[in-house]
Amino acid sequence: MSGRARLALCAAVATLCAAGALLPLVEPISWLIQAAVLLALLTGVGAAARRVPLAGPLVIGVQLLAGVLLMTLLFTPSEAILGLLPGPDALAEFGRLLQTGVRDVGRYAIPAPVTPGIRLLLIAGVLVIGLIVDALAVTYRSAAPAGLPLLALYSVAAGLSQGGAGWLRFLIAAAGYLLLLLAEGRDRLSQWGRVFGGGADASRPDRGQAFAALGGPVLAPVRTGRRIGALVLGIALVVPALLPSLGGGLFGTGGSGAGPGGGGGTISAVNPLVSLQDSLNQPEDKEVLNYRTTAADTRGLYLRIVALDQFDGTTWKPSERTVTDVPERLPQPTGLSTAVDLDRVNTSISTAEWYAQNWLPLPYPASKVDISGRWRFEPQGRTLVGDRGQNTHGLQYQVESLQVRPTSRQLAAAPAPPADLLREYTKVPRSLPPVVRSTARQVTRGAPTAYARAVKLQDWFALNGGFSYNTQVRAGSGSEAIARFLRQKEGFCVHFSFSMAAMARTLGIPARVAVGFTPGTKQPDGTTSVGLKDAHAWPELYFQGIGWTRFEPTPSRGSVPDYAYPDTPDTPDPGSPDPAPSRSAAPSAGPSADPSCGPGERRSGSGSACVPLPAEAGTRPPDGGSSPWPAVVAALAALLVLLLPAGPLLWRLRIRSGRLAGPHDDPTAATLAAWRELLDTAWDFGILPDESLTPRKAAERIIHIGELPPEPAGAARRVAAAVEQVLYAPHPQPVSGLAPDVQQVRAGLRTGASRGLRLRAQLAPRSAVRLRWAWSARWSALLLRCRTSRPVATARRALAALRPGPRRA
Repeated sequence: MSGRARLALCAAVATLCAAGALLPLVEPISWLIQAAVLLALLTGVGAAARRVPLAGPLVIGVQLLAGVLLMTLLFTPSEAILGLLPGPDALAEFGRLLQTGVRDVGRYAIPAPVTPGIRLLLIAGVLVIGLIVDALAVTYRSAAPAGLPLLALYSVAAGLSQGGAGWLRFLIAAAGYLLLLLAEGRDRLSQWGRVFGGGADASRPDRGQAFAALGGPVLAPVRTGRRIGALVLGIALVVPALLPSLGGGLFGTGGSGAGPGGGGGTISAVNPLVSLQDSLNQPEDKEVLNYRTTAADTRGLYLRIVALDQFDGTTWKPSERTVTDVPERLPQPTGLSTAVDLDRVNTSISTAEWYAQNWLPLPYPASKVDISGRWRFEPQGRTLVGDRGQNTHGLQYQVESLQVRPTSRQLAAAPAPPADLLREYTKVPRSLPPVVRSTARQVTRGAPTAYARAVKLQDWFALNGGFSYNTQVRAGSGSEAIARFLRQKEGFCVHFSFSMAAMARTLGIPARVAVGFTPGTKQPDGTTSVGLKDAHAWPELYFQGIGWTRFEPTPSRGSVPDYAYPDTPDTPDPGSPDPAPSRSAAPSAGPSADPSCGPGERRSGSGSACVPLPAEAGTRPPDGGSSPWPAVVAALAALLVLLLPAGPLLWRLRIRSGRLAGPHDDPTAATLAAWRELLDTAWDFGILPDESLTPRKAAERIIHIGELPPEPAGAARRVAAAVEQVLYAPHPQPVSGLAPDVQQVRAGLRTGASRGLRLRAQLAPRSAVRLRWAWSARWSALLLRCRTSRPVATARRALAALRPGPRRA
């Protein structure tokens, strides 16, 4: 084998060694075999082009062309010309696969399934790195710079994989690079001639017997290179093992923020949003942990990981606090009095081999933890965090915890919390939008106690606020994300818990957010399985005498605790109707079912037994005979197809006339309606609304982008000034007659727009997307009312029967 062929082979091997670090990111590993085959073909094409010989740039061009043809043959043969040449259809399919691949990368947690899009990204990335390495090391004979693309490939894999890429994969990648360097050194030496030799060999006098004293059977430079490589590789392996490990998220391998030693250290902040959303969106609900417990009812046995108690306007995160060694018995929970009923529960937990993160899942509040390893205790959040690389990989541990059972009366009668705790846990950033505070006050209007306000907030989110559960909504915990969630009313547990905690703080109720897992699903062997889709976040509110108390605002997730039903007597009358059912009984496609009930079951009205879920009602058309319904349906469908294009136009005309007519008895509402119409009119002409701007700046933006003449510009400024007068003046003086100003602004935008933009604004206005939003919100609210109408009616009848005096309707 020639020196250049050997170098090309080593370049391909080095690329595959670095690509091995990507293996923990996805399952299965069949993609790497395909990448190896394509890389081998690409290397062979390069070797053949260099033997022609061709110039360096031409060699790279031939390899690039071969790579495109091979990728087309592998991914888009049906769309390609003759199954090989990429035509327009094949390029469009490549674009679609790339888009889905990027979306899947952000959607799935590690290890992700090898979808077609992810497969394309992986194989294309390996081939691109292999082409760069081959060009540098073989075509241009410079192997040292080829380490940069190899390092980039390894760094991406190590940064994304749980716990880094691991020492074995680092060793493999480093060995591939060293092999490439040694092959280049041998190739360079071969160009000098046979000068340096080993020991004398009578059969090979050409080996340079005069230099036998300089080496043994191995060439001296090669032997020296091996020694240097082994030394550097050993240092690279030993040094990281001696340094503290770095970490990631809550559901991946997290980093230990705890310092070593016995008495001190801190916990660094961790953001759980991406990992939690990725876990909920996994196609396979892999088991995270399994437990067996002495608790009679596991509905409230949430497995808590960490408490997020600091809200800076950008995100919720845990505060940096001092950690200590894990005591024999954990201290009494803060604020818990002896008057509250509680049970002691023992739970044995086993975590999966693949599950490795630094925060330990525990029932709350834990009073004793029996676990081996380097774990530290953070007293404020009552959490355990791993030290110096300790994680939850394949653990077995015992936990003694308390099941606290306060009554609604105890919560309603809770005294004010301590001043320092109230001050710390009611902080809200100045950037919090006013809508959060005003909505909290509006929802809890008339509630006499902090407990009543908390229950009203929970029920508004979970029942009667029109919110819907959707894990595909973009995660976010900042101030603007909360305001956007309150407006769109669609999200998952992160949005619900963060929003309720922020609103509770504005009402003076100490609040934080807990992250962990719902209780999971009971198994036939008596254990309970907790999967990825049981990942959850929920708010904890503080009540003096009870301590930190869980609430459940997320629809169709977890279980609403019994104490969240006000006015429920401690001992029910046997002759009275059953109390209200738990709202956790509602079936959900994403999360697991009620842990105390099997699949397809829910709790009865008394909450003591599981009953089958009712089958969906449906009717079947009678057999035989002709029916006019198909013709009617076809006619309605044709009419709908004809009217559908005119829908946005008709809806926009109706909305415009209603806004500009305005409520004559309310000048303030008329002013705000005119402002909304002005913004939507600008939106129709391509000027997207920016809710972060003040009315005055928003008007100036419309004037600038729309290039309005002086008169329409003055009209826009008058409408903005009227809105600021209504919103911010101490004594508002609403201005009437703003409809002509809005019409004048619309005429100015229409005059300055092109013909295509005018037609788009008239026939397909962009602001008509609000129609889809409104229908989506109504549909979600309707589904929610249908799901909760029967439990709510039962609860009302039960409460009416339990109250003294006449029944209420």
